[in-house]
Amino acid sequence: MPFERVAAVSAARQPYVNIFKHMKIEEWKKVSKEGDVSTYMDKSLKCSVFRVRGSIPASNYILLPKTSSQSLCLTGRYLYLLFRPSPNKHFIVHLDIAAEEGQVIRVSFSNMFKEFKSTATWLQFPFLCGAAHGLVGPAPPSTRWTCLTMDLHYVLSVYLNRTHSHLKSIKLCANMSVKNIITSLSFSEYRQSGVMLPDCTAPMPREMCFPVPKGQRWHDLYDYIRKARQSKVYMIKLCVYLQLGSFCVLWSFGGSLFIFQKLYPDPILKLNRIIGFGGATMRCAVWSSDGEEVVYPCHAVIVSMTVSSGQQRFFIGHTDKVSALALNTSSALLASAQMGTNSLIRLWSYSRGVCQTIIPTHTHALNLLSFSQSGGVLCGVGKDSHNKTTVVLWNTRGVAEGSVVPVLAKAHTDVDIQTMKIAFFNETRMVSCGLGNIRLWRVRGGSLRSCPVNLGQYHNLEFTDLAFEQGHSQDRPVDDRFVSSRSGHILEIDYVAVAIKNIRRLLPAQETHAHHREKQTFSTGAGIAVNSISVCDEFCVTGSEDGFMRLWPLDFSSVFLEAEHEGPVSLVCVSSDGSRVLAATTTGNLGYLDVSSRGYRTLMRSHTASVLGFSVDCVRRRVTTVSRDSTVRVWDMDTMQQLYDFVSDDDESPCSVAFHPSMPLFACGSSSGTVRVFDIQTSSLIAQHRYIHTLKHSFVLTNQHFFTLCNVVAWSVNRGPDTLAVSSDSRCLALIGPTEYIVTIMEAQSLNELLRVDVSILDVESTTLDSALNVCFSPTSLSHLLITTSANKILWIDTHTGQLLRQVHKHQCVSLAVSEDGRYLLTAGQNSLKVWDYDMHLDVNSQVFIGHSEPIRQVRFTPDQMGVVTVGDALFFWDFLAPPQEFLISSLCSDHSWAELNGAELSNESPRKALFQPSSPPVMNFLSSALKDTPPSGQAGLSLKAVIGYNGNGRNNMVWNPDTGLFVYTCGCVIVVEDLHTGSQKQWFGHTEEISTLAITHDAQTVASASGGGASHSSLICIWNASDGSCRNRLSYHKGAVQSLTFSRDDMYLLSVGYFSEPVVALWGTRSFELLCTVQISVPLHDASFCPFTAGELTLVGSSAVVFTRIQTQDNISLPDAVGEAEVTSLCYSTRRVLYTGTNSGHVCVWDCNTQRCFVTWEADGGEIGVLVCRENKLVTGSNTKKLRLWSVASSILCFDSGRAQVQLEQELLLDGTVVSAAFDDVMDMGIVGTTAGTLWYINWADSTSIRLISGHKSKVNGVVCSPDEQHFATCGQDGSVRVWALQSHELLVQFQVLNQSCECVCWSPPRGVYEPSGRVCVAGGYSDGTVRIFSLESAEMELKLQPQPVSVCTLQYSHYGHVLLSGGRDGLITVSSPVTGVTVRTIRDHKGAPITTVQCTSKQVCEFGLEGNELWLAVSSDRRVSIWAADWMKDKCELLDWLTFPAPSSPEDALALPPSLAAFSPSERGTVVYTGYAVEKEIIFYCLYKKQLIFSLHTLLVRVLKLIHSSSGRFQDFTCHSDSVHVCSFSWSGSQLFTAAHNELLLWTVHGL
Repeated sequence: MPFERVAAVSAARQPYVNIFKHMKIEEWKKVSKEGDVSTYMDKSLKCSVFRVRGSIPASNYILLPKTSSQSLCLTGRYLYLLFRPSPNKHFIVHLDIAAEEGQVIRVSFSNMFKEFKSTATWLQFPFLCGAAHGLVGPAPPSTRWTCLTMDLHYVLSVYLNRTHSHLKSIKLCANMSVKNIITSLSFSEYRQSGVMLPDCTAPMPREMCFPVPKGQRWHDLYDYIRKARQSKVYMIKLCVYLQLGSFCVLWSFGGSLFIFQKLYPDPILKLNRIIGFGGATMRCAVWSSDGEEVVYPCHAVIVSMTVSSGQQRFFIGHTDKVSALALNTSSALLASAQMGTNSLIRLWSYSRGVCQTIIPTHTHALNLLSFSQSGGVLCGVGKDSHNKTTVVLWNTRGVAEGSVVPVLAKAHTDVDIQTMKIAFFNETRMVSCGLGNIRLWRVRGGSLRSCPVNLGQYHNLEFTDLAFEQGHSQDRPVDDRFVSSRSGHILEIDYVAVAIKNIRRLLPAQETHAHHREKQTFSTGAGIAVNSISVCDEFCVTGSEDGFMRLWPLDFSSVFLEAEHEGPVSLVCVSSDGSRVLAATTTGNLGYLDVSSRGYRTLMRSHTASVLGFSVDCVRRRVTTVSRDSTVRVWDMDTMQQLYDFVSDDDESPCSVAFHPSMPLFACGSSSGTVRVFDIQTSSLIAQHRYIHTLKHSFVLTNQHFFTLCNVVAWSVNRGPDTLAVSSDSRCLALIGPTEYIVTIMEAQSLNELLRVDVSILDVESTTLDSALNVCFSPTSLSHLLITTSANKILWIDTHTGQLLRQVHKHQCVSLAVSEDGRYLLTAGQNSLKVWDYDMHLDVNSQVFIGHSEPIRQVRFTPDQMGVVTVGDALFFWDFLAPPQEFLISSLCSDHSWAELNGAELSNESPRKALFQPSSPPVMNFLSSALKDTPPSGQAGLSLKAVIGYNGNGRNNMVWNPDTGLFVYTCGCVIVVEDLHTGSQKQWFGHTEEISTLAITHDAQTVASASGGGASHSSLICIWNASDGSCRNRLSYHKGAVQSLTFSRDDMYLLSVGYFSEPVVALWGTRSFELLCTVQISVPLHDASFCPFTAGELTLVGSSAVVFTRIQTQDNISLPDAVGEAEVTSLCYSTRRVLYTGTNSGHVCVWDCNTQRCFVTWEADGGEIGVLVCRENKLVTGSNTKKLRLWSVASSILCFDSGRAQVQLEQELLLDGTVVSAAFDDVMDMGIVGTTAGTLWYINWADSTSIRLISGHKSKVNGVVCSPDEQHFATCGQDGSVRVWALQSHELLVQFQVLNQSCECVCWSPPRGVYEPSGRVCVAGGYSDGTVRIFSLESAEMELKLQPQPVSVCTLQYSHYGHVLLSGGRDGLITVSSPVTGVTVRTIRDHKGAPITTVQCTSKQVCEFGLEGNELWLAVSSDRRVSIWAADWMKDKCELLDWLTFPAPSSPEDALALPPSLAAFSPSERGTVVYTGYAVEKEIIFYCLYKKQLIFSLHTLLVRVLKLIHSSSGRFQDFTCHSDSVHVCSFSWSGSQLFTAAHNELLLWTVHGL
């Protein structure tokens, strides 16, 4: 078999020791026995074996060597035990292994052990007998002789981190039979009776042989178990259609498919900068290791700001306000915690801004985080459900490698903790301080313990912060800590003595008559309330309640530098080099002091409460905000600096604000009913108006008028800031009133009422009265007024008639805005921002953006329309990435022939239909780049590595030049250039449809390719430079597919032949590739060729005719009578002006080109001849009978004048499909032939051989999956085949074929499994008749056939540990089967009635969800239901963890057109399930199993596009290399390779990441 590996046996084998023979066990001198130990003749082995029996295993055993003081001293790494457990009994085996570290480790395995257990000196492994159906317990009656192989080195190193030295002793306890025990230095490779064992290539030693009767198989009689090395492979492959980790993949679906249009570009917004600081806390801000960046939280977003430029980076992912922050010393790992009842920690790669893992804390509030010096330990402090302080330590060393973050220690305490930090010199020691306590903590033996510092008379102080004295070294360790307090006391703690080393009190300075500050005494006056303290080598910094940041020497003798702030200083932090000091205040200010220059710079100011509204200055690029903190602030939009600050009186609070369109004025309205107008330049109040009985109001400033809404309607809590709007021409005014159900439109000049719209009566079917919330005019469509309502609707109203134009029923909207060009609509609701296509003509009309942790209050476009501003918890500035309208118009007015897409079928089954696509890059009613987000050159997240297969649907779509070695063929819409010597590939991209034919110039410098067209657009012909693969020209004329391309003998002309339904021939000049002329032929055409002898002469063949023509004239010639009314399907020229033509009846006609007369005809085949190739006196014919024939035609050429023609068949080859392309060398010795089976054959007539060069699926590929070791990948298809390929060379290794069935799914056996502990590689396939077949790759044979389903098997998956095989049927039943016996273990009927689309298994900590088990698995059915289960198949446990049902609108009549329902466990987001399917929104949904709620969603839309999405940030890239809908996608286990399939096109990608 191709997959079987044959290796030469080494001459010098590694030695092994037969222990029974070495110890002379039959003499019992070196071996002891106890209890019932005997020998007997085993009938199956036909030899004498030892039997140990007894009810108490400890009293019946064989011990090697005789006493425990002796040692076997066997250094062999591998141990082989040949034994058979006694039926219905228990047994136990003890191995004492000496480690290099001096310890003796006991390794035991038994069928009495129910689970794996380990201590420092003992490992206990449960043993599952091969026929026990995966259950621990007594051996079943059918227990077989077993060869157990154990890698002792691996067992000790992995489970105990010890190094194997030698085997000390072996103890075999009842009840069992033993034949022999052997050790060896290396893993022996055996072959038994011609059947390979796992990894075996050589015969098994005689002492280990089990007899195999003739005609039987070794594995049918015996068991082979290998406890050996397993690769550390992490399961990141998701379902057949969906993949997540650091990376997520989607595509369009097959069958009848709607051509969707989406909002362009995607994403249309990008967060640029945020004005804000804090949120849940004002005590979190840290320096990066280089001191150039400051990291701080802004509500739910973490911001990293470069202090020199002010540029911001964002860490987005938290769903609530960030409550704690920590950055390790090297700035490699960032930890952040969010507030809320289900607090969690995110660990980020600081340099890349990517979340690497999520740690569920199971605390209600986490407010402190601290990293150790190395970053390997993270400490967190919070509150549990009983409001007790909880301290948790995590091991974060393996985060970068994707390892799970384990808990090192955890403790609960009643003491208050304000600050807790890990000691820089020992990551197992911590210090904390709080109200009335300072404690020292230590981790020992997995527990966290603490001891208090004796505070004496200071036990009632409130300690706020602590800092370590830096500058330590091994020669001079520093064990002192400084602890600050509210009373101004600074305590210096001696860690070793656990006592106070020194006490100082900081007192405020007093003003004397000379106006100099003098320090008070220790015992007098109130101390400085210190909130934060930070220490470096040279000084100490304190931040205090009086607003001062002070720099002190380490002895606190005097203040040598201080900076006063507007509010209490909540945080101080010294940079690593001590040159800068960061300070934060409770008033939302963040800044830093440059110590050397003594200059202070404010980095960020912010509101301390929610922002209610804003207005943008169109001229000066300023923005004014109004907040619940009773302030109005003016900001510079570019620098983010606060320019002005206006504070209101205590009895009123500002609620809305508006800038004057041109003057430096703004108006502010307050809750008292007062409107004030301020001059910004003079910071003065210039006007004030008071309105009585107004709770809240909205107003607008124009150049001529000031409109305010007051006493019209009571303000509802749900009503937004846009209750008043003025049209862009300032002629109309719209407001909500006089009631909340009425919108009134007035004339702006006179305030005359023009129209009233009652929104409560617009929906006659509604059971509740709908009220208006916001109004907005469209800037371009002046007759459009947009109204948002309490029923979550957006209404388009005609301002002249009041007619409802259209409505959108979506989520709550509190603010909306329309772009000046009228193309986009912004809506804000809750915490999300939406951008809409204003006309609502697209299938995906909106994009959603998150980032705010509180409801968004207002949204607006910036004056230049290049940005968007949103306010809520903070002030967010977004880049608006949509192209300007003038650029759009110029693109649409170009010379390209744009056309709309229709709803053609994309998943083309046989017969395949042409998809109507434009000849130029496709568009969606706007410019072409709107279809996809193509990555910049060199920044693509994917690169096409290889194309697997050949397009058998084309004709003459393979060219080969023997002189230059150029070998080109097509697969889908990709042109593949392959080196026949090395197998390396290059791909040419330019077509969007399946390529039908190729042609090459005679000098092999230019290649022409053609792809199909449709009724709405033309086909595409691309001209390529063969040297570098660049596309020189794009030609378009034919409406349908191009059947044939051919170059003239001097390469001056290119001829293209249209589809038989469009018999048009086009002639192109090759200098500039302009269209010279076109000719309409009266009969359908099939092929054409230029005459190699006469310039300007060519021949066309078609229905019952051969057309001899020149570029000026043409003559239609009928076929000979012997041929009859046949289709002429192929032609080729020979020497002496002889033309050969082939027909669909199998005849070959030989023509004299001079007389245009047929002089010879013979029946060359029994079917249609599609390919003719002639070289001198040799002719090759290829037909749909799968036959390739070589003819000798010398006599017919030499003697056609006399009519004495003889044709001799020299050779014949039977291929695997209809011959559609062929290329041979000049002497017809060798060539390459393509067939409809998707195969390219190398033909050698001299040897009469055919070798498969390229192979692919003929029909639809249903599944593709990579092996766990990433050496192979398997595919399955509708043709009933399961194929295994080599991943590196892409060669087909073995094919398993089942006739008259479709293989619907395929999966690999896991890297380890109880049923195959030897590690043998198997592939399982699910078929349309309900059967599952398991194939062994070693033997290339079917191992097992089982019938788990009465209907077609839709999905198939091994459990994570390989104990069972789960299969989902088209009837919705999920069957759990044993992969060893095929017996059905369990049937799950919860999804009955809907086909199962996905089954996925993963190893998760089930205990986190309160259930028992060692793995999770999920199942998805087509009715959008997802079930998540916790299972322990060894214990026959399977329990439902969660049940999800996703809503969707009513299904269309053609249910096959719906996208599949898909779900998968996220490998990067712990406890997260990702789902997509048919729904109202085309989106990917992330569901948290811990919170039992949706986290967020990513909107996406694809039409034959492969989309690579970053699941955390939402970044994506689009790739369009398929000519059909991509319906299969699968990653390799490491995530470095990606497989995609569209119909029978199979592509292999290399993943680079985003």
